[in-house]
Amino acid sequence: MSSADHRTIEKNLKNGKIDNLYYIYGKNTIGVQKLTRQIIKTVVGDNEDFSLTRFDGKRLDLSELRDTIQIMPMMSEYNCILVNDYDCEKPREDMRGQTADSLNKKLMEILKDVPESTVIIFNVTGFEIQTKKEKITDKNKKLADFIGKNGVVCKMDQLSQKELADFIVSGVVAGGSKITKYNANELADMCLKDILTVENEINKLCAYAQGREITHDMLELMVHRQVNITVFKLADAVATFNRQFAFNALNELMTDKNNRGSVLANITNSFLDMYRASCAKNSGKGVPDVMRDYSYVQDFKVKNAFTRCSHMSTARIRACIKILRDTAEKLNTTSADEKTVLEQAVTEMLMTK
Repeated sequence: MSSADHRTIEKNLKNGKIDNLYYIYGKNTIGVQKLTRQIIKTVVGDNEDFSLTRFDGKRLDLSELRDTIQIMPMMSEYNCILVNDYDCEKPREDMRGQTADSLNKKLMEILKDVPESTVIIFNVTGFEIQTKKEKITDKNKKLADFIGKNGVVCKMDQLSQKELADFIVSGVVAGGSKITKYNANELADMCLKDILTVENEINKLCAYAQGREITHDMLELMVHRQVNITVFKLADAVATFNRQFAFNALNELMTDKNNRGSVLANITNSFLDMYRASCAKNSGKGVPDVMRDYSYVQDFKVKNAFTRCSHMSTARIRACIKILRDTAEKLNTTSADEKTVLEQAVTEMLMTK
C-alpha cells in the first residue's frame, strides 16, 4: 500500500503533484476534513460549482459514479469527485438482494478506468475503520489497498495531548484571543480529547473572550465538562456493589445544574452500551462487530463497555436498564426531585443480584 502522512501530501500538492486516487481516514476527523479541503482547493481552485461532484457513500449509485468519472473537466484542469463515508462493510443502508463483496467488486472495477483528468477522493468522517498495528482489519482494507497501489492512502491519527494542546493554542490565536498551555490541556481534558468537541468549544470561548485571554474561570463558566468518564465510574461502582463510590459519582454528575436533564440519559446510554457488549460477548462477537452493527463512531465507548460488562451478568444489566426505564417514566410523569429519584434508582441497581 502506498501510504503517506498528511505533510507529504501537502508538500506534493504545493509542488503540483496530484494523484488520481486518494483514501483519507482516521480518528482525527478534523484533520481528514482539512486535508480533503486542501486537495479539492488544489485540484479545482475556486471552481467547485463546476468541477466538483460530491457523493454520499451510504447512497452511492455506482452507475452514476462511473458516468461522472468519465466527464471532461469544466473550468479547471481536473474533474474532481468526493465520496464521503463509503463503508465496505455495509455499502448500502438497504442491503436486500445485494452483498457487500459484490458491490465492492463493482466499485473497484469502476476505479480501474479513471482518466488522468479525474481526481477521486474517498474520505471517512462518519464511522471508524477498524485497525490493528496500523493495518486495516475490516473489509475496507481491499479498497484502501487498491487505492494505495494506484494513488495515495493517508491515515490521520488521533492527536497526542501535546498536539491537541498546540491545536487549541493556535485555534484560539486565530480566533483573536490567547490561552496558556496549561489551560489548553485543561480544555482538552474537559472535552475528553475529542477534536470535534474541542473545535466547537474554541469557537464559543473566542466569541465570549472578545480578544481577552481565555482563563481557567472562563473554562469553568463556558465549557460543559463531558460526563462520560463520571458515568463510567458510576457504572463500575454499580457493577462492583461499591455504594460509596456510586453516590460520589452521582453527586459529581448532579453538580452541573444546567445539564441535570441529561444525567439520566447518559447513565442509561452507558448501561445500554454494556448490554450490547455483554450480548456480543455471549455470541462470540467483538468490538468491531458492535461498532459496525450499532454505528458507533468512537471506539473507546465500546471498549469500555466490554471491560465493564465483565463484572455483571447480562441479566443484571437488563435489570438495571429496567430500573432506569422506570426512573425516566417517574421523572416525566411526576414533580419528584430529580436528585432524590436518581439516588433511589442507584440504590435499586446496587441491590440487584
